[in-house]
Amino acid sequence: MDPYMIQMNGNGNLPSVLDVHVNIGGKNSKQEKVKGRKARWSVKPSDMSNKTFNPIRTIVDNMKVKPNPDKAMIALSIGDPTVFGNLPTDPEVTQAMKDALDSGKYNGYAPSIGYLSSREEIASYYHCPEAPLEAKDVILTSGCSQAIELCLAVLANPGQNILIPRPGFSLYRTLAESMGIEVKLYNLLPEKSWEIDLKQLESLIDEKTACLIVNNPSNPCGSVFSTNHLQKILAVAARQCVPILADEIYGDMVFSDSKFEPLATLSSNVPILSCGGLAKRWLVPGWRLGWILIHDRKDIFGNEIRDGLVKLSQRILGPCTIVQGALKSILHRTPQEFYHNTLSFLKSNADLCYGALAAIPGLRPVRPSGAMYLMVEIEMEHFPEFKNDVEFTERLVAEQSVHCLPATCFEYPNFFRVVITVPEVMMLEACSRIQEFCEKHYHCAEGSQEECDK
Repeated sequence: MDPYMIQMNGNGNLPSVLDVHVNIGGKNSKQEKVKGRKARWSVKPSDMSNKTFNPIRTIVDNMKVKPNPDKAMIALSIGDPTVFGNLPTDPEVTQAMKDALDSGKYNGYAPSIGYLSSREEIASYYHCPEAPLEAKDVILTSGCSQAIELCLAVLANPGQNILIPRPGFSLYRTLAESMGIEVKLYNLLPEKSWEIDLKQLESLIDEKTACLIVNNPSNPCGSVFSTNHLQKILAVAARQCVPILADEIYGDMVFSDSKFEPLATLSSNVPILSCGGLAKRWLVPGWRLGWILIHDRKDIFGNEIRDGLVKLSQRILGPCTIVQGALKSILHRTPQEFYHNTLSFLKSNADLCYGALAAIPGLRPVRPSGAMYLMVEIEMEHFPEFKNDVEFTERLVAEQSVHCLPATCFEYPNFFRVVITVPEVMMLEACSRIQEFCEKHYHCAEGSQEECDK
């Protein structure tokens, strides 16, 4: 029975529903003045809302510049692959949604952690001998962002700290600080294709460290960690007894010369909460279906973490039921050709963009291996009229109508991020405009005249 319904058993002595009055005061229904309190309006935002801060929104919203009216705007800043219409999802995915809707079976509430049948499908899809999964190991969520939020909420208390990458996805800090959780930044090394500085990472760990976030493949870097590097990360976590939150939303979105290894397949000792979703691989970020995969073969999380995730999921009663109803068909009927074509396009655009920007004096792009992004270093000494990456990207908008996100958004100044999902013709035009902009503002640094004369 629904816990919110009152069951009437047909007892004639019971009053009708309309005759039931709720007596809150205990003695009578008249309002009594609370002693010592002078009634006045004082409605203020909560501490949680005041502590919620999204650096991307803050930086972008404060960019007051207007684009050049003579040039059409090209946004290389939005991490949504659907924006330009050139990367539609597969027709089988769309048909799966239509069939689920037409069935009429998915209009009601599902369990807050998702339908059992849908969780079984995810468990089966991601199960492998090295990292076995059952339905009980899967929590369905409203997008990967909610998966990350639930993991942080179940692992960390206010006053504890988590370790996040720099540069890294800004939502980690946004969520953590809103919950009163401290953030510590470990460094990624551009000269090593954005591998983690493991020594520096380990130096950050203390008795208050609740978890380590590992994002692979990376937003904003487009990097993909090797098996060897992942094993070294796991060794640190095992040595320090720190659980891992693996943000693997771009899992399997790697280029042909790289391989994605789910972190949980490489360790049976370290407890891992792996977060994923439909958003990027299936190109439907607005459908808001994500998941948490619980890997705990040594029973370190035990029932407490599992039960905690279930309780937390009950705060919003789960993700969209229609998408859950379509999940089986989405997972099993999407043709391999769709995944292949998406990755081929992304790699082609990545190569095009990397090649074009690498040829521009003053810029140093880092070649990506997956996901939808690449990062570009600005050699600021060659652009002395700009204080930092924010000013550089602002002027790029004002003069060339090309919008790239300054990497200050990702806690990594003097870089910018390029999204590689735009149509090829737009990518070519954007790179041409960036070249024009850099040639206009480039200055030889002191002592490097020889290089400039070449």
